[in-house]
Amino acid sequence: MHEYKIKNIAGRLCKDFLVNPLTMILGISILLLGYISLEVMPREEDPQIAVSGGSIIVGMPGASPKEIVNAIVKPLERRIREIKGIENIYGTAMNNVGMVNVQYLIGEDRESSNLKLYDKVMQNMDTLPMGAMPPLIKPFDIDIDIPILSVAFYKKDDRKIDNIALFKKIRDIQQDINGLENVSKSTLKGVKHPQFNVLIDLDKLSGYHVSLGQIVKSIRSISVNAPEIDSPADGDKIIVFGIKNAIEDISDLENLIVASYRNSPIYLKNIAIVEYNYDIQNFQSATITYQDDNSSNFSDAGDQVTLLVSKLKGTNAVTIAEEAIEMLEKKASLFEEDGIGYIITRNYGERANEAVNELVHHLVLTIAIISLILIPFLGWRESLVVTIAVPMILAATLFIAMMSDQTINRITLFAFLLSLGLIVDDAIIVIENIHRRMHLKESENQEFDEIIIEATDEIGPSTNIATIAIMLTMIPMAFVGGMMGQFMKPIPLNVPVALAVSLFVAYVFTPYLAKKLIKRGKH
Repeated sequence: MHEYKIKNIAGRLCKDFLVNPLTMILGISILLLGYISLEVMPREEDPQIAVSGGSIIVGMPGASPKEIVNAIVKPLERRIREIKGIENIYGTAMNNVGMVNVQYLIGEDRESSNLKLYDKVMQNMDTLPMGAMPPLIKPFDIDIDIPILSVAFYKKDDRKIDNIALFKKIRDIQQDINGLENVSKSTLKGVKHPQFNVLIDLDKLSGYHVSLGQIVKSIRSISVNAPEIDSPADGDKIIVFGIKNAIEDISDLENLIVASYRNSPIYLKNIAIVEYNYDIQNFQSATITYQDDNSSNFSDAGDQVTLLVSKLKGTNAVTIAEEAIEMLEKKASLFEEDGIGYIITRNYGERANEAVNELVHHLVLTIAIISLILIPFLGWRESLVVTIAVPMILAATLFIAMMSDQTINRITLFAFLLSLGLIVDDAIIVIENIHRRMHLKESENQEFDEIIIEATDEIGPSTNIATIAIMLTMIPMAFVGGMMGQFMKPIPLNVPVALAVSLFVAYVFTPYLAKKLIKRGKH
């Protein structure tokens, strides 16, 4: 019996792991890590795109739009152009205020871009004209500005709760949900804010010779907390009298003296109706129409308030949405008592979970189809070897993706589907060559282990070159710029990794599984 000399890494890996008792443990560990990764990895419907930018707002009371453009907008645009990575700058001028919007190139680091923008504006504070207010810098934060969950609250019964009480109840709910882990922020839309409304009778105002300015000044004087500082008393002490906000109920405003007419005080209630209600000057409102579960009729719920919930970057949209909905379900009895109903109008986590589960389902079907196709050509035992090898490749790739802080989304799973037809090649080539060598006349007197090692070593160089060539065709996609490059980034990140893992699995586990599953018959 001749001594076979191993020529490349394929044969070396095959020989080292073929009879190693740790091979089975390693294979089971890879499958478990892949399953854990699938369950633990943050799930999103689409990959997050790094978009950065911001707005610089500068107020200048009394300035016209033309003055704002020349004194604020154009100088700011010139200074901001000095920052590297700027794609577009948009300036806007209006009476009393100017705004400059900055858009960075897609893919620029958001934190670094915000810091550079803030630093550049602060460096040029001395160039702002006299009378200009300190600039307000508002960075764009696309990671947390897009909500993953929106809940519309409405009044089931107007007799139980009014707009003010509805707002206060929802504000408490907002506070609770905002305290959940990985919730970045929550906002309310369509809110009717409570306030004191002063409805002035213009005829009475004219009859008493009182101006609106007098009324505004009188109300403002009692609506702030103003400390009065006295001169030093005994020793080195200062006496401070705190005057608290005097507006506590409607009577405080109704009994407010706004002027004097013929030596008689004029109270606010003499010329106006004062009520505690919502902000009637806000003409924006949102309504909702819903369908009962047990009825085909649609009900008009009237005004509604929408709670928007956003998450932190790189966290699991599915679990965050589920926790928020679970908290709402716990308060269902309280909602019923207060006559409040709610409808989930957007659940990004549910959509992300459905998209991921659907693609995983298709992935399993594809593996089963590959297995059935191979049976007529190689036999069911050889087909079983390839069928086991494919999930191991995907499991290892998924674990590497999790360790590199990727999320699992439609594009990530599309990359796995794309690579599925490529990663089976290496395992098929190895098992097919083992099958062929096993039936050769000259292999009749060889041990099965020797046949497996020689067959694996024989196809090593050609398989390596073919796989590396395919990997190199995918890598250039990582250098595509713009939004499309960011969106498709999981493909160049995961397909080459899957191909590299497929080589390892083909040289380590395919020979091991062939030894365990394939029976060497007499031919």
